[in-house]
Amino acid sequence: MNLGKKKKLATRTFGVGGSRITFLKARLDEIKEAITKQDIRDLCKEGAIMIKPINGRKKIKKKKNNRSPGNVRKKIRNRKKTYVISTRKLRKYIAGLKKDGKLSSKEVIEIRKKIRNRFFKSKANLKEYLGGIK
Repeated sequence: MNLGKKKKLATRTFGVGGSRITFLKARLDEIKEAITKQDIRDLCKEGAIMIKPINGRKKIKKKKNNRSPGNVRKKIRNRKKTYVISTRKLRKYIAGLKKDGKLSSKEVIEIRKKIRNRFFKSKANLKEYLGGIK
């Protein structure tokens, strides 16, 4: 006697897997007569259909990501913004000095290379460097 369709109906009714549903062999004729979900529910209350408990590792909690100091990464966007702001400021200042004739083009090229390599921390640091040159 094939009760596969009845088992599928029971799985949909109770929302459990097919391996968890068992039928009592003594009451297979009643189970065969069941057509609707309500019939299946009634048979479960009477004890003709039994649902096994869940097996396995249900109580093990998910391991959290380790955020130790070596694994925390800073946002690249913030670092890039600060870099762009500072380099634009320094380049603008140097361009003004070149326009006024205080710096030659070779000096400007050298200073721009140093700006690119983050040699200067701030505009004040650049002014201090230029004061040492002249």
